[in-house]
Amino acid sequence: MANKVQVLDPPRAIGWLTGQEKDDGQLEFGGWLWRYDLAPLGPSGTEIMLTYDWSAVPQSLREYIQFPPFGPEHLTNSLHHLTELVSGG
Repeated sequence: MANKVQVLDPPRAIGWLTGQEKDDGQLEFGGWLWRYDLAPLGPSGTEIMLTYDWSAVPQSLREYIQFPPFGPEHLTNSLHHLTELVSGG
């Protein structure tokens, strides 16, 4: 798995493309973007919105991969994992 940061606006947003390293060492990205947008909710809370955008996936890949490639529960799990990472537990 390779990631390429596309959006970096601390502390409000981070977004990245996911891809992979090819046999020749070059990175290849498939056109899907993950993004977290953050909004403070006081001194100890943050609202997080997760966006998963696959609109830039080329037709050649859409012939082999059905989009979305996973259900909504995967996005929920991602948010729970982020919560665990930032809360230390």
